[in-house]
Amino acid sequence: MNRSSMNNGNITLMKKGIFYLLIAISVFSCKQETTVHKASSFDIVKDSLSYELVEIQKQGHINGFGVAIVNQDTTLYANGFGYSNVDAKLPYTKNTLQNIASVSKTLIGVSLLKAQEMGKLNLEDPVNKYLPFEVHNPFNTEEIITIQHLATHTSTIQDGDLYGEKSYILQKSKDTIVVKSMPSAEGFNSPEYDMDMGLFLKNFLSPEGEWYKKENFLENKPGEFYEYTNVGATLAAYIIEITTETSYADFTNKYILEPLEMTSSGWNVAKVDSTKLTHLFTVDGQKIPDYKLITYPDGGLITSVDDKAKYLSELIGGYSGNGKLLSGKSYELFFSELLSEDNFEERDTDRPFDDEYNSGLFIGHTPIGYVGHMGGDPGVSTFMFFDPKSKIGKLLFVNTDLDADGAEQFYAIWDKLGEYEKRLNKKPSDHNNHP
Repeated sequence: MNRSSMNNGNITLMKKGIFYLLIAISVFSCKQETTVHKASSFDIVKDSLSYELVEIQKQGHINGFGVAIVNQDTTLYANGFGYSNVDAKLPYTKNTLQNIASVSKTLIGVSLLKAQEMGKLNLEDPVNKYLPFEVHNPFNTEEIITIQHLATHTSTIQDGDLYGEKSYILQKSKDTIVVKSMPSAEGFNSPEYDMDMGLFLKNFLSPEGEWYKKENFLENKPGEFYEYTNVGATLAAYIIEITTETSYADFTNKYILEPLEMTSSGWNVAKVDSTKLTHLFTVDGQKIPDYKLITYPDGGLITSVDDKAKYLSELIGGYSGNGKLLSGKSYELFFSELLSEDNFEERDTDRPFDDEYNSGLFIGHTPIGYVGHMGGDPGVSTFMFFDPKSKIGKLLFVNTDLDADGAEQFYAIWDKLGEYEKRLNKKPSDHNNHP
């Protein structure tokens, strides 16, 4: 299968680079459910988990993190550990807010299906049916790029270096530090380089655009090859804006955040409680300057583990036929494994939490059958997955760049949640009955 510029589209690898380290470590971290001792009460089980997570926090490679365990009915456990502000010794709690990187993309999938239910678009529609500028693969100009191609990362759009060079904007004009996790050696852009999302996409994808080049696309035909792309995800969100005549932020607020009572979440720091925002940190403990994404739908949701737990419960309910946000038919499509082996150059079954093993609509399927998404941005690493068999899901947000030691600590936290998830999924009354 032909791919053009195999090394040119590496911005996705850089944006999610820490997670290729995580994925590699996860080969050794997918633990089986362990035998547990009797628990006299539901609270004792939670306290035991909290104690063990405090011990893991003491490893010191992650400044602060939040976790949650949920089923389709409720949040079973949510807590925070370490610090959101190291200098002031402010604790990271279950209500601490941070951007969650690419886990945000799952909301694009839900939003596309809501817009389709409203009759505003059809996933099989060509993107050019709605866009104010033309988008074609320059190597296959007669081939149509559809909305579903965007949602399954098979549009042939590739991020290249341009995405990292142009999308990250400082919230305030000030000196920045060198952040190794930045997906571009150029670093963050100053606020004067901020622009409308539509103009960013036109500059990137239209022959009339300022940054356009043929290498922004693969040589493959649309629908043929999986290439994870933040630009393609943002284009899908932009089509939602055009077809619904409302901003993507407002659309998701109305049809996702408000119905789920995610009252602390939002897409703009001005719209959330800034006193609850965590600092983000480099590996060596420096505070990363506050930044935003022009392409905010692909990674800019600001939320807490307590708020996001409500969303994960909804996804599990939707998978089980009990969702509130979408019809059963829409949820079935959302979670469908829409790709095959032929859509990938290679797939490594030894990476249990590789969310790029197969794709629904902006939601991933891993080799071991988990459903969800991971995320990585400067100072941010996130996991959101659930097990379709047990109907239990887990969240992990961290506020620190990860080196090898940090990745080991990340997976120690994740594995510990896995050890406790089934114990917590019992009814509280069950914990008072010895087996």
